[in-house]
Amino acid sequence: MFTVRIWDLPTRLFHWSLALSVLGLVITGNVGGNAMVWHFRLGYAVLTLVLFRLIWGFVGGHWSRWANLSLHPRQVLAYVQSRSTSRIQAGHNPLGSWSILAMLFFLLFQVSTGLISDDEIANAGPLTALVSGSWVSWASAWHKNWGKLIIVLLVVIHLLALLWHRFKQHPPLLPAMLHGDKSLPQPVPASKDHLRHRLLACLVLGLAALFVGGLISLGN
Repeated sequence: MFTVRIWDLPTRLFHWSLALSVLGLVITGNVGGNAMVWHFRLGYAVLTLVLFRLIWGFVGGHWSRWANLSLHPRQVLAYVQSRSTSRIQAGHNPLGSWSILAMLFFLLFQVSTGLISDDEIANAGPLTALVSGSWVSWASAWHKNWGKLIIVLLVVIHLLALLWHRFKQHPPLLPAMLHGDKSLPQPVPASKDHLRHRLLACLVLGLAALFVGGLISLGN
């Protein structure tokens, strides 16, 4: 067996930060009231994280790059039938590859609708003044209903996929997302995870945060 660095530290921190932020969004959204202050803050954090991940998919560690996602239908079929190769086992497996794309897409869409939503009580997104009333009404309805439901379903599917993975007696997935390494039967390229690489991640995150801050200020 070969121990290989698969997930660089920025990718791991992104994963757990996003998980906690989404959990916080669901809780604060259901609680409402004063908790909505944190709901907005967490929404901005999620938007920043998603933008970071989109960019990191081009400049990040080898297995965090979009080019190395296992998206081909034959790879999905081979994985489901437990015929996956060590290369597929290394990064995101085929089901995980499609899962991350779906999660990022719907999170980006959900946060975007939140920016122009208005509950007509005390809380309105920072960009509601920039769009028409019909857009605000549609975005508010989506954000509170279908958008929220889809995000919750994606999280549940993600958790069930982890259980299915263990039921099929595949190597556990969570440890690698904690310490970054996987033990594989064959050597595969390792992800860069040195100091310069991590400083690049800080720069990308900072640029994403500046963009989100600038976007929010458009409504002021």
